[in-house]
Amino acid sequence: MAEEWALVALLTATTAVIRAAGPVALGGRELPPRAMEVIALLAPALLAALVVTQTFQGDGSELTLDERAIGVGGAGVVLALRGSILLAIAVAMALTAAARAIT
Repeated sequence: MAEEWALVALLTATTAVIRAAGPVALGGRELPPRAMEVIALLAPALLAALVVTQTFQGDGSELTLDERAIGVGGAGVVLALRGSILLAIAVAMALTAAARAIT
């Protein structure tokens, strides 16, 4: 049990150092507007990559199409029609659950 908590403490300290490295390296200077635009796009891109890998990743490097793909597709339709994120989550959950109940 102590090893797990030591790992948590190490990861916490590492995260703090990484997060502090940016402001320390900049020394109070502002980033160029172009760099700020790129940084603003990182979070949505990483979230999309996480959703895709968790939805379609199979064993090893296999591509898996299952009920989760139906849920993600439904959420994508809701978001494309300018629906709220909560509605998209609800539609994704309902479609995935319905597809699992059918199969």
